[in-house]
Amino acid sequence: MKPGKKPSTKPHDAADSTGARDAAPTLSIDIGGSGLKAAIVDADATLRSKRVRVATPHPCPPDLLVETLHGLVAPLLARDPVAQVSIGFPGFVRDNHVLTAPHLGGPEWCGVPLAARLGERLGIAAVRMINDAEMQGLAAIEGRGLEFVLTLGTGAGTALFRDGELMPHLELAHHRVSKKHAYDEYIGDAARRKAGNARWNRRVEKVIGILESLVHFDKLWIGGGNAARLKFGLPANVATVPNDRGIEGGALLWHPRSVRETR
Repeated sequence: MKPGKKPSTKPHDAADSTGARDAAPTLSIDIGGSGLKAAIVDADATLRSKRVRVATPHPCPPDLLVETLHGLVAPLLARDPVAQVSIGFPGFVRDNHVLTAPHLGGPEWCGVPLAARLGERLGIAAVRMINDAEMQGLAAIEGRGLEFVLTLGTGAGTALFRDGELMPHLELAHHRVSKKHAYDEYIGDAARRKAGNARWNRRVEKVIGILESLVHFDKLWIGGGNAARLKFGLPANVATVPNDRGIEGGALLWHPRSVRETR
């Protein structure tokens, strides 16, 4: 992603976000329905630590997630202390609060200030959180035109960028794509295992066509753990990206432009 083409989101540490945080290393955390991943990344999104991963506990109430993440990242911070954290969360996020967490639990997640709670547990005040597909998109997009991000993992995640700027989040994963299924139920991992890879591939191909008609994107980026399972020929304006982009995108969440809230 080119300089000057960074996302917009409101940080937990808004009062302290006008300095040089965009040049500092970041603890980047990618929360998924099946795995929790983390690494320390430099400002240019290159890794400066090994990636660490543990399975996501189920059920996963807020307190358990915070403690599990603390156990995961504490060894990284002991070796390389940092002053800021980025979180990609699999649900609807606003102002660093969780509104929905369909793959982690029930209504106990609504309104949870996860950024603040994890920051308090880690002893780090500067914490920002956005949707996980959005964070992956930060490291995937080119910053030109209308770019759409579709992640294929436990569920289906989406993000939309215009000229590199993050647009308001639309939780399309829970919008119906057929009479019986929402996107999550249609192309999520449970659907893939039930329908088989061949049928699942046909579904993803259909979804790409639907998104093309809905968004008229200039570029569609497909990420997530199941992107590697795609077997059909992709259109010229569609490409897959490595799943590690979710971790790398955490560094890009700290550009000064991201202070302005647009969501």
